[in-house]
Amino acid sequence: MHKKLYLSILIILLMTALLGCSLISLPNVGQQAPTPTPPPTPTPIVIVVTPTPLPPEMIEAVDVEEQRVISVYQRTSPAVVNITTQVLRHSFFFGLIPEEGSGSGFVYDHDGHIITNYHVVADASEIVVSFGSDKELPAEIIGVDPLNDLAVLQVDELPEGVEPIPLGDSDALQVGQRAIAIGNPFGQFERTLTVGVVSAINRTVKTDEDQVLRGVIQTDAAINRGNSGGPLLDSSGRLIGVNSALFSPSGVSAGVGLAIPVNKLKRIVPELIQNGRYPHPWLGIEGLGYDLYPELAQALKLPVDQGLLIAQLYRNSPAVRAGLRGATEEIIYRRRRLLVGGDILMAIDGAPLRNWDDLDAYLQEQTEVGQTTTLTIWRGDQEVTIEVKLGEMPEGL
Repeated sequence: MHKKLYLSILIILLMTALLGCSLISLPNVGQQAPTPTPPPTPTPIVIVVTPTPLPPEMIEAVDVEEQRVISVYQRTSPAVVNITTQVLRHSFFFGLIPEEGSGSGFVYDHDGHIITNYHVVADASEIVVSFGSDKELPAEIIGVDPLNDLAVLQVDELPEGVEPIPLGDSDALQVGQRAIAIGNPFGQFERTLTVGVVSAINRTVKTDEDQVLRGVIQTDAAINRGNSGGPLLDSSGRLIGVNSALFSPSGVSAGVGLAIPVNKLKRIVPELIQNGRYPHPWLGIEGLGYDLYPELAQALKLPVDQGLLIAQLYRNSPAVRAGLRGATEEIIYRRRRLLVGGDILMAIDGAPLRNWDDLDAYLQEQTEVGQTTTLTIWRGDQEVTIEVKLGEMPEGL
């Protein structure tokens, strides 16, 4: 009896357990699915950036660059002068009337020589050089070179402590290196310093006076009217150029300043001091002819289509003495009167010539008076080589 009762209880417990397992595994049919619990919101991470102070050695490096410019100014600015001129202009109603002009310059040597631009002192009847507000001295013109826009003045003595500006080397210039200009913009802001870089080298520019300047240094250091004749310096305070012109539609600095390279000054200034003028090499055919090009060559039935067609020669010139020949006849070409039949200059010392400016550039930059050059010409139906000893360009030509 007890065994049967025990067995019945055991069967009931087993069935209960099995029924519970079945209920757990059945889906909740007819009931709403429970709402899922949203994941916890992540805590935002805020990053605060604090500028890291520059290390002392970097701050010192910045200060060194500033100090370098300051040092250049302190050493060289006493040698930068303001030049005031009086020019007598003719007026129809009032006759000769004085006009005042101004520019800049700098001390070249201990003998009191001052370098400036020719256009600063051209036609001046009176010149005054100012070494600051407390020192003004009269100056006289020692020599001028209009073609290169350079002039040398001289004062009787230099103020105490004023030292000439040392000369650098413009042939060693690199685009991007520092350029420092000091001058007197507008004739009233004496010894103004501006800093920039060498923007380009070996430029050829034509001034408002139709003058061609070659080998020019371009800089973005601010140069304005009145800066003409002042020094352009490198970061060591050495002269690399003479500020001469600016390119600007508005007439004020537009970041394109132009300076005559110091190596040209080295060649020209000693001659100006010694002789008052610079001897420019001369052939005696410059500008007396036409640029030859294919259409003109075809019209004239010439065997070459490039070179300089010589029309005339200056009397008693080196070209005449060397036997060069000018035009032999006159024709009308495209409503233009041409003198033709002369020699065709094709090269000088092996350098081909495309136009008359090529010839002028070669003579002024590569030769000197008394030098013998070799000309390659076309005469008739053959090529001829002629040697010419260069003479000196006559004054006023």
